[in-house]
Amino acid sequence: MIAHLLCILLYNFNTFVILNVYSKLTMFCTTNTLPMDLLLKQGSLKQEVESFCYQIVSESNDQKVGILQSEDEQLQPSVSKKSEGELSRVKFMSNSSKITTFSKKPKRRKYDESYLSFGFTYFGNRDAPHAQCVLCKKILSNSSLAPSKLRRHLETKHAAYKDKDISFFKQHLDSPENNKPPTPKIVNTDNESATEASYNVSYHIALSGEAHTIGELLIKPCAKDVVMRMFDEQYSKKIDAVQLSNSTVARRIKDLAADIEEELVCRLKICDGFSLQLDESADVSGLAVLLVFVRYRFNKSIEEDLLLCESLQSNATGEEIFNCINSFMQKHEIEWEKCVDVCSDASRAMDGKIAEAVTLIKYVAPESTSSHCLLYRHALAVKIMPASLKNVLDQAVQIINYIKARPHQSRLLKILCEEMGAQHTALLLNTEVRWLSRGKVLVRLFELRRELLVFMDSAFRLSDCLTNSSWLLRLAYLADIFTKLNEVNLSMQGKNVTVFTVFDKMSSLLRKLEFWASSVEEENFDCFPTLSDFLTEINSTVDKDICSAIVQHLRGLRSTLLKYFPVTNDNNTWVRNPFTVTVKPVSLVARDYESLIDLTSDSQVKQNFSELSLNDFWSSLIQEYPSIARRAVRVLLPFATMHLCETGFSYYAATKTKYRKRLDAAPHMRIRLSNITPNIKRICDKKTQKHCS
Repeated sequence: MIAHLLCILLYNFNTFVILNVYSKLTMFCTTNTLPMDLLLKQGSLKQEVESFCYQIVSESNDQKVGILQSEDEQLQPSVSKKSEGELSRVKFMSNSSKITTFSKKPKRRKYDESYLSFGFTYFGNRDAPHAQCVLCKKILSNSSLAPSKLRRHLETKHAAYKDKDISFFKQHLDSPENNKPPTPKIVNTDNESATEASYNVSYHIALSGEAHTIGELLIKPCAKDVVMRMFDEQYSKKIDAVQLSNSTVARRIKDLAADIEEELVCRLKICDGFSLQLDESADVSGLAVLLVFVRYRFNKSIEEDLLLCESLQSNATGEEIFNCINSFMQKHEIEWEKCVDVCSDASRAMDGKIAEAVTLIKYVAPESTSSHCLLYRHALAVKIMPASLKNVLDQAVQIINYIKARPHQSRLLKILCEEMGAQHTALLLNTEVRWLSRGKVLVRLFELRRELLVFMDSAFRLSDCLTNSSWLLRLAYLADIFTKLNEVNLSMQGKNVTVFTVFDKMSSLLRKLEFWASSVEEENFDCFPTLSDFLTEINSTVDKDICSAIVQHLRGLRSTLLKYFPVTNDNNTWVRNPFTVTVKPVSLVARDYESLIDLTSDSQVKQNFSELSLNDFWSSLIQEYPSIARRAVRVLLPFATMHLCETGFSYYAATKTKYRKRLDAAPHMRIRLSNITPNIKRICDKKTQKHCS
């Protein structure tokens, strides 16, 4: 082979080129540390020597010569025009059958009719067919078109038919069931399956709020151990292909969040309207974080999703908050005209950055309204109480802080409670921001009053309060009333809470307050279980001063709630129950009222009203009664509370801790606070490289 190449070189090139080739070829053989004869006996090294020689020829000629695939292929100059002598030498090389190709064509087997005796027909192109079994429809590669391989398949897979003649297989081939074209079975490759598995694990990591490193440090080893114990080591090794490194998980989470955002934007573009809920807070790294939730109708239900989670890099002013939201709307081409309401924790009379942002939103969305969170209204209303009860509350907090502020005191109290067999072993800390803790704090303090009486030092100035029955009676009442108020507050929280739900709860509370005040005036304390049990325990009655303070507190609480939740003439009562409407509402035109009459006369719709929630009921009627149903949905869209923002900041604080201050938590919040499930299959199909290392 080498001699043949040197002869060609001698014919086509000058002596200088031949000497250059010979010197480099000698160096090549010396580098491989093998004799020339032994080097040429090895097929892989022989091909490498050939490639090396032709590479030297190409470099010496100072131009690129392409690989000639066939004798009929026309040769085209690659860089510059050749002289007639050079062109004739190249044509001589192309006409030489020994050096026409550097890479041989793969051998293609032909199908023979006698292969039907082994139960095989052909599938695909007749020139390069695949072998297909007429019994199991399995398709084999072209290299399997050999009698020995076909016979082995028949004897191993279909041993019962190995003695059948060709007529049996021909009859089986001509049957109607076999004439149907085979459906190709599409199976994911290992890389595709590993990529999808990586996305699924990353999705669960984002939902749990854990660190990205948990995938490679915990999840992957555990998965390998489980598979190895349940199956074998061969299957366990396949888990190594699933990439769960820190950077890979972070990249996967961003892809999942982008897919959810894309789906949400598409929904907002086709919906009839939406409402917003926004709030701002500082995270552990000092950044001002803005959370914006959106409520819209999709299909036959009203959905709530996270619209935006963004950190404000500069001043956290109302203008900056509005610009952040407005840039998101303009980027995704979402119309401001569809915004029907903005809910925040800022009342109309307040001045602040949130109130300023709401004002700017109402400027670009003229038909939008603004609402104050009903939970904040309730929390503000219950703060007002008589001075005597306020003093008891303040003293109770001081007693708790005396224990909780000293870890040594807390440990000693725990030991004492365990020795005395108490129901609890620790007090709860009061937090002014978390108003729901007030009822639990007072109940715990009252239940541990005996243990605290033994534990408290007589030198502490408030130790005498635990022996004062009048003080304990007031404490028992405060524990009962705040527990009841907390229950009402909790009932107004959650998803898909409407304004009608909140006002129904407040209407019930106002009636209860009037009933409780009347009962206390009659010295009946059955509605306050803690106070009633304590009176039975000490076998005493309540003083008139205490009764007067309790009645004053209940009456004042009712009047304050009426101030924060005024009773108005609501023209949208037909939305709550359309079947009770007998007169045309003021807010409806004649055409809509006629549609409402048709709706209430439908017996099937009436049955659905009792089975579905209010949001789902009106959303399901969009197709049948579009006009009146859209008006009802527009009334139901506004948020009643700031529950989603409060929950979102709790998740944010749990995700971005002091150990993960540099984390970009926005993709995590998008996944964790959204009801949309990402389409992992669609994400993988978009990737050109299925498995990134």
